Amino acid sequence: MQARSSTLMPGRWTLLWLAMIALTVILMLARESLPWAFAYPRSWQLPLAGWITTFMKWLINSFDLGLFTFKEFTRGVAWVVEQPYIIVKSTLSTGFLSGVGSDAVLVFPRVSWVAMVAGVMLLGHYARDWKLAALVGACFGYLVVFGQWDSAMVTLSSIIIAVPIGVVGGMSLGIVGHRSRTFRAILMPILDLMQTVPVFAYLVPVLLLFGFSPVSAMIATIIYAMPPMVRVTLLALEHISAEVVEAGSMVGCSKRQLLWKVLLPSAKHSLMVGVNQVVMLSLNMVIIASMIGAGGLGYDVLTALRRLKIGEGVEAGVAITLLAIALDRLSQAYANRTMPPHDQARQGFVARYPHSLLFVGAVALTWLIGIYVPAMYAWPESWQITTGAFWGDLVRYINVNFFDVLESIKNFLLLNIMIPFKRFLLSLPWIAVVAIVGLGGWQLGGRRLGLLSASLTAFIAVVGLWSKAMVTLYLCGLSVVIACLIGIPVGILAARNERAHRVVSVIIDTLQTLPSFVYLMPVVMLFRVGDFAAMLAVIAYAVTPIIRYTDHGIRQISADLIEASLQAGCTRNQLLRKVQIPLALPHIMLGVNQTIMMALSMLVITALVGTRELGQEVYIALTKADTGRGIIAGVCVAFIAIIADRMIGAWAAKRKREYGLE
Repeated sequence: MQARSSTLMPGRWTLLWLAMIALTVILMLARESLPWAFAYPRSWQLPLAGWITTFMKWLINSFDLGLFTFKEFTRGVAWVVEQPYIIVKSTLSTGFLSGVGSDAVLVFPRVSWVAMVAGVMLLGHYARDWKLAALVGACFGYLVVFGQWDSAMVTLSSIIIAVPIGVVGGMSLGIVGHRSRTFRAILMPILDLMQTVPVFAYLVPVLLLFGFSPVSAMIATIIYAMPPMVRVTLLALEHISAEVVEAGSMVGCSKRQLLWKVLLPSAKHSLMVGVNQVVMLSLNMVIIASMIGAGGLGYDVLTALRRLKIGEGVEAGVAITLLAIALDRLSQAYANRTMPPHDQARQGFVARYPHSLLFVGAVALTWLIGIYVPAMYAWPESWQITTGAFWGDLVRYINVNFFDVLESIKNFLLLNIMIPFKRFLLSLPWIAVVAIVGLGGWQLGGRRLGLLSASLTAFIAVVGLWSKAMVTLYLCGLSVVIACLIGIPVGILAARNERAHRVVSVIIDTLQTLPSFVYLMPVVMLFRVGDFAAMLAVIAYAVTPIIRYTDHGIRQISADLIEASLQAGCTRNQLLRKVQIPLALPHIMLGVNQTIMMALSMLVITALVGTRELGQEVYIALTKADTGRGIIAGVCVAFIAIIADRMIGAWAAKRKREYGLE
């Protein structure tokens, strides 16, 4: 039924689109007579933000659970999470202290940087080999030499607590979703919202519920990082061979035994991919979480951005990146690690646990040496290296020598492209845009998608955020177009040239691990605050998916098909234009989809540099602790992302069916 409804005759679709364009033009000509079609009347707006804010205040101040209030319950949860965090932070960062503040006395020292670097190298060797050990050792060595160790250990402490909670919570939800179709049907839309609502929107309710503290930051990190683990668990359990499940049932396994002894061990490699995603997303959250009490490297980057200290910000950002690379490689190595032989259990204790014993020995030895050599615990400032002056001098040199060129490029794009496009979107009647989006969804995916797209678009008008949404659409749209104009050619080059592929892979892997805030500093230093600086930061942050998907899309085309095309007389350029790009287009469009998702997530962060769109609403809500305002603005961003995701996904699926790729 749905397929038939979306397959009208091509001529009828043309007539419908012409009618829609004509309706839009008529409405624009009758602007003065129909003001409600352009500015959604305030009296019609639904005060959802106020209702949510009122509910949250009641929840915090008045809701009583009997033995304790809701506020006492949330503070109790925070206390429970805080206890292991204090232990880990004391072990890695501060040492074990007695007393508070200036009266605190060191009872037992922290693990020294020497033992910690040795420990991660031993982990790398245990997980794979000495090459990985050297890589993670070099990453942690940077933290020592560049004076980032103390902040990095604070960040690592929160990651060590947040990741296991996120993994266990996500896996548990995934298991329940696998067993219950009803629960899964409820869970999937929630996951969609969690992955598309801007991170800032999480911070407002978490701040109110759990207070301003590192624990609140960890809870926000867990909420942000958990959805991929849920999805990976669902996918991993679904793809376990039916024969494996049948064999487990035949030998008499109960449901619980089947889960723990058959399903989860069989899905181990896939589940480790989810663990890897939780680790990376947790590290991506550290800067944003610093706004509600998290210290560490995230706080250093945020402070550097506020003070426009590009050198300090770059060094702290690189420290986060290297920490992410080290943890990413370690988790990947564990995912692919082969199990030890069964006869290892017969070996002695030392032979079975050499890496653990070496680490314990390193901790003990460095503790004894550290009593007489303080440098064992704190790398002397005189030995530290800094590139802060270099980055500052570089920005000043560019500003002094290329100011006129940069300003002319900025003004040309602003006056000729950005501002006209912004004015055009703001001048459109909201009612026509709702109808156009609905018609597009209907053509691509049937009546259900058309109704969903139109409803989500209308919601933005109903809650009074239409103009902010249009500014969001203008910045996101231009950024995605420019990112695609850069990324698609680069992806094509990487797919057709192996040397270029290796170079591009290293660059985009690095770009994907850089914290989003790092992209703001150079553009603000060069172009000051405003829409242009925000657009450049969004492009730099969001360009990686379109490169990766274009490269993958072209590479996955069958070698036999390429060979047949060459034998038919295709030149290299004809092969690209008539075979590779058309067949890779569904993958490329999925890359465009991911680029849109990343652009929207970055736009919320660019509110810090003066943009006036939905991201600014979320940021203002955070500064004012206005829960309703932040949640509604975040949901509007999520709805834009969902519309784009569903439409592009429907188009890509249709093209794959046409080409017989499914």
